[in-house]
Amino acid sequence: MSRTEPGQTAVAFVCEGNAGRSQMATAFAERERAERGLDIDIITGGTDPADHVHESVITVLQEKGIDISDRTPRRIQPADIENVGHVVTMGCSVDEFRPDGWTGESEQWELDHPGGDDLDDVRAQRDEIEQLVTAFFDDLETTLSHG
Repeated sequence: MSRTEPGQTAVAFVCEGNAGRSQMATAFAERERAERGLDIDIITGGTDPADHVHESVITVLQEKGIDISDRTPRRIQPADIENVGHVVTMGCSVDEFRPDGWTGESEQWELDHPGGDDLDDVRAQRDEIEQLVTAFFDDLETTLSHG
């Protein structure tokens, strides 16, 4: 993964395992970026990455026409967000990987870890994350058009 260049708009979606919540948020963010024609970098990672993306997450995203079956969880590093303007965390804190001198904005989405593979629970979380990402991009697009 290439690191974001200074001055480029970038967002990061981070959770603990990078196997569920942040993967879903990243997939929806990539869709929003494409649909809105935005030139932004999207980064994802976990503070304690899992070995693989949860099968239930792959399944429920495929129901939305999104395929992430080729993705692998990765560890978020301070260098990954040096030039990132917006970090969204889910179940972890930006303080766990914040680089010295970082001046970006962070917000935490209060999303419980699904804690299993019950597809209805994962679908409910998918739908919540989709709504959060859409709202996030509405705000981001407004900021970019006025900035």
